[in-house]
Order: sequence, then C-alpha cells, then structure tokens
Amino acid sequence: MQDFKAFRIHKTDSGIEARFEQLNIDDLSDGEVVIQVAYSGINYKDALAATGKGAILRQYPLVGGIDLSGRVVSSTDPEFTPGQAVVVCGANLSETVDGGYTEYARVSREAVVPLPESISLRDAMGIGTAGFTAAIAIDRMEQNGQTPEHGPIVVTGATGGVGSIAIDMLSQRGYTVVALSGKSSQSDYLTALGASEVRLRQEQDWGSRPLERAKWGGAIDNVGGDTLTWLTRTTLPWGNIAAIGLAGSVELNTTVMPFILRGVSLLGINSVLLSAERRRAIWQRIATDLKPAHLDRIVTRETAFADLPQAFDDYIDGAVTGRTLVNIHPE
Repeated sequence: MQDFKAFRIHKTDSGIEARFEQLNIDDLSDGEVVIQVAYSGINYKDALAATGKGAILRQYPLVGGIDLSGRVVSSTDPEFTPGQAVVVCGANLSETVDGGYTEYARVSREAVVPLPESISLRDAMGIGTAGFTAAIAIDRMEQNGQTPEHGPIVVTGATGGVGSIAIDMLSQRGYTVVALSGKSSQSDYLTALGASEVRLRQEQDWGSRPLERAKWGGAIDNVGGDTLTWLTRTTLPWGNIAAIGLAGSVELNTTVMPFILRGVSLLGINSVLLSAERRRAIWQRIATDLKPAHLDRIVTRETAFADLPQAFDDYIDGAVTGRTLVNIHPE
C-alpha cells in the first residue's frame, strides 16, 4: 500500500503539536482490519487532544480521531471482507491506539462493528461516538426499568453531540424530553429535535437541600458538577441518571439520601469499555428503535480533511451546536 495522509499528534518539549504527515500502514498501531476511512467526526475529546487543552492521549505519537466509518481493505479475520461497510467508535482510538483522522486505519477486530444496512457510512459518523454514547445511556436506563410513563427525561448539555442525539432518540421512543442548555439562541433547534420544553441553565434554581421536590423521571447528564448534584436531588423515586460528561466540573457534591430514600440510580456511561457483543447490540438498536430522525439538523457542520486543524477551536470555545462531519473519502 502506498503512503497516505494522517493527522498525527505529538508531544514535544514545548507542548502538544498536531500536524498532517505521510504514513505507511506499518506506522499505525497493530490490528487485524485495515479500513479505508470515509468519514470521521469531531468530538470534544478530539479538540482537547489536538490542541493540548486536555490530557487525552496516553502515549505519543498517535493519529487523532476517536471514531471512523469506512470500508474494509483487508483483514486477517475472515469475518471482515474487502468492501464491507464498518464503523469504529471509542475502543481507545486516539487514546492508546491510532485513531480515525487518516485515509487508512488499522484497527483491532474487537473494535470493528459491521455497519447495519439501514445506516450509511455518512450517517454512521453523523451519529458517531456521541450518538453511540447516547444510545448506551438509554439502553442502560431501560435495562434498569426506565419507561416513558415514569416521567420526563432531562438532557443537559443539550446542544452538544450527545445531548442533541439523545433528545432525538428519546423522543422517538415516546419519552417527554426537557432540554437544559446555556444557549438561549438554540431553543428552536432543540424543539425541532423533539424537546417538549427548553430550560436555560442560567435561570435554573439548583436548590441546596439533600432532597428537593422530585420532578424528573430520569436524566442524561453531560455536564457534571452542580448540574449533576441538582439532578440527584430532583429525580423521582426509581429514576435513572446516566452520567456521561464533565463539561462543567468533575466534582459531585451530593448525599446518599436520593439513593437510599428514593432509590435513584446513578449510571456511569463509558463508550470504550464494551465487549464486541455489546457494541454490535447497541448499533443494532441505533439502526432500529433508537435510529435518529433528525440527523439532517444535528449535523450542522462539515469539514474537508485538509481543513481539520481549523475546526477545533470552536469546540474549546463552546461555540458548536450538534455534530461536525469530517469528509476523508466521502461516498
């Protein structure tokens, strides 16, 4: 195979340096499956890694990008055949192994998921790790007894990738969804995705008592900190809170009272530590009962591969709504 272009992140004496390089397939991390990458996406973690604003990579250098979709070029595992459409999300891409910002990727077979026929390669990265994570959250909540009849679900950090797709998925499942956001200008966007109510974070009374009036059937939280603390105080008995992000804070200042007096469950959501079987099961749900209906609205930006370095700062500044698609070998 001839050399190809990849966006690689280095750690130098002066800090983090990310740049395009020409690589050979043997420069990449070991793996059984070689993929021609069609699309990747931009997640907050990607922006932190590429700009050096967060310690995401655990070794250097690595190709950036925590997800990809594309077609198999070759595989030592007979399950995967040339031309097959596949998707890879999480699985330590751009943390301990090379990621998706490359024309060709080499990936462990356990991380590769055959793409369901009802999802295109483009839509797979419109969904991306953000949608995959939202689907894991909903799946875990429902395994723990969550139903639409139990009450409204609050989605915090609602205009981000996870939040946007979670609102879409939940509303398709028949849940009443309340979006909590700091962006007053995005109310129409959130309503169009399926939110029945939009609340502004700046106007929210967080309360201070260990238990406040319970009003939420459950929640998907992308923020942490005071927001997550408030959710523990205000979730109805036997409700589930899926904790996904820490955009606000890593701190959680609560008591055991919501858990032992109301039976509230706090569910940690991780898109990396999943078996191959669970990954495939989640993508099957994304292809069926959790399939987003508004990806055309949620994918708000597209960038050519060559323009990728200029796309990260808006994520650091919190200026992005929805998902950004990175076109590498678009179909």
